[in-house]
Amino acid sequence: MIDNILSFTNLSKTISSVSNQIIFSKIAGTVPAGEKIVFVGPSGQGKSTLLRILGLLDEADSGEMLLLGKPLHEWNPQAWRMNVCYVSQTPVMLEGSIEDNLRTVSRLHHTEYDPAYAAHLMSSVGLGDMGLSKEASTLSGGEKQRVALVRSLLLRPKLLLLDEITSSLDDVSKYAVERLITDINRQEGTGYAWISHDRDQAARIGERVWSLSNGTLSEGGISCL
Repeated sequence: MIDNILSFTNLSKTISSVSNQIIFSKIAGTVPAGEKIVFVGPSGQGKSTLLRILGLLDEADSGEMLLLGKPLHEWNPQAWRMNVCYVSQTPVMLEGSIEDNLRTVSRLHHTEYDPAYAAHLMSSVGLGDMGLSKEASTLSGGEKQRVALVRSLLLRPKLLLLDEITSSLDDVSKYAVERLITDINRQEGTGYAWISHDRDQAARIGERVWSLSNGTLSEGGISCL
């Protein structure tokens, strides 16, 4: 049995267009199976960049990553992204309806679309009354965040990388998203690393803390918040 879903060592990233500004240097971390990580730290320190690298949406300058005990070079990128899903704070809706967007992951990854599960997820995030034929481009920012989350959850990934995904939501919708993700964590063992600048939310959703500041990643218990 593999204890860690994901691990990384010696990851470094610079912005070459800005005088080789170092975002982070030689950082390391692990995500045990089912771990609930809240990711904190000042804005502009590279939290989103790190999650995008872990989700293979950006590339580190150096370092190693392992998923389910296998190094990155042994993974097909598509297979990696089926297991590790990054959900952006400002998600992109594809052209077409909400259902077109939800079906996208099935088309890309050649998996069967589950309309009943999609309906359950949409209802769980407070969008159960929204017709799936609605044009995705007309959604509000908060609705797009929730549809993007549902789109990723349809893959049933082993790890979610969540980038301030409730920043545009009112309290009712925010708590609904938190309940859904923590329920999936408990029922299916899906782990997550969740960027949040909301201390109350961090205390509710996290068991372990990552903090990224001045190019260094530190880890600790939730009591350090």
